[in-house]
Amino acid sequence: MKSKILIGLLTLSTLLACSKLEENPDALLVSEQFYLNEGQALSAVTGTYRKLYESGQSIYNGLFQIGVEMATDDYEAGPRARNAHVRAISGLTHDESNDRMEQLWKQSYDAINASNLNIKNIEAMAEGQISPAIKTRLINEAKFLRALHYFNLVRWFGDVPLIVEPVASLSGEQLYVSKATEAEVYTHIENDLIQAESLPNYLDYGEKDRGRASKGAAKSLLSKVYLTQQKWELARNKAKEVIDEEGYGLFESYADVFAVDKKNGKEHIFSAQFQGNSGYQGNSLAGRSAPADIPGINGDYSDALHAEGLLYQSFESQDTRLPITFTTGKVSPTNGQYYALSKPQFNKYYDESVVGNQSQSSKNLSIIRYAEVLLIYAEAENELTAAPTTSAIDALNSVRSRAKASLYTGGSTKDGFRELVFEERRKELVYEYQRWFDLVRRGVDYYIAKLHAAKKTQAAARHIHFPTPQRELNLNPNLKQHPDWINY
Repeated sequence: MKSKILIGLLTLSTLLACSKLEENPDALLVSEQFYLNEGQALSAVTGTYRKLYESGQSIYNGLFQIGVEMATDDYEAGPRARNAHVRAISGLTHDESNDRMEQLWKQSYDAINASNLNIKNIEAMAEGQISPAIKTRLINEAKFLRALHYFNLVRWFGDVPLIVEPVASLSGEQLYVSKATEAEVYTHIENDLIQAESLPNYLDYGEKDRGRASKGAAKSLLSKVYLTQQKWELARNKAKEVIDEEGYGLFESYADVFAVDKKNGKEHIFSAQFQGNSGYQGNSLAGRSAPADIPGINGDYSDALHAEGLLYQSFESQDTRLPITFTTGKVSPTNGQYYALSKPQFNKYYDESVVGNQSQSSKNLSIIRYAEVLLIYAEAENELTAAPTTSAIDALNSVRSRAKASLYTGGSTKDGFRELVFEERRKELVYEYQRWFDLVRRGVDYYIAKLHAAKKTQAAARHIHFPTPQRELNLNPNLKQHPDWINY
């Protein structure tokens, strides 16, 4: 893979006061001059978090939605989604030239290289430069972040290059890396996360550091990695550790999950951190989904509900998630009139404090939260038994009870309970970058059936992966296209 990264440089100018992960960074230094003391090492790792959710279309700030989730039964390109590449993903006509695929690949490897730089340089720091405890913690934070990016890459693209050393030269050996197998990538992800399990409990961080990777975040992500590979017992056991040992819990109200004043609370295991009116670091999903035709709201309406998928209709009327997840109309802040919408629109990240400028929404986006761990446990436990167990049912009902949805009272088969858990994930995690991953891990037949039922009839077997970007194939002669995307 050829990178456009400035070799040996760390760009830390993005460390703004918007995040709770606050340090006082030096702006731009050559790497060998940078890791001279503990403060600089902290700043370097903190800067790597920002690569998750920088302003613009970065991985967890919109790119996931337009580059991945559009290819599901729940989402489509809205009326104001003008980019032809985004509309192609929505209609499943995308190919290897799609620029969103390029960005998913490029930004992920950019972030991985930053973590590789941190790991190598912090490992080389002497005891007099950094305390042993902080040194170990920062290395494991970097390994957690690297694992997260590789977990995304291997699910999107299948076999991918596995690069675990920083790019330090323009030699062919470093630039022209062949793909590793999915199994090799998953093994590395697991190893990184197992080491990251030595991170502190989230409650051990001070207030300004809440939101950093923690022991519970590593365990939770590892349980999801195991679940994705159908390592059911490992997934169940790791999720159970999180449930029993890490001190998380569900908020009383579903609305609290998305409340600005509840950020990094007991349900938020790991989140993308946003703060409006602070260097343009708002959550772009709020503006992308907000109504465009209501005076004074000024939304983009470029992310839309795919009505034929029947997601909105799947909620019970009393389900408290429904009015948090969607809106069917809003009062104009300009003239005070109520405007009904032609169909429901996403509302999770709409920030009432910035009504006229939703690009400055301060609502965080959960990458993994406690409700999902409960559902991971329920799913994995069910796969290990002949019929739904009490503990699996209790985990499912914990999520449903908080939502005031009807509780499951038994009677389903193993297969039936599996579908209940999947539908619960769908409703609980709407607009949180989960649907595509859930569909494709069930396999080709499941993905195609769901998309065709939602009248996205272009869906085909190749769509459970994304193509290796043509740009990368052109730059690296050792890369090969995913087999499903050859001669399709």
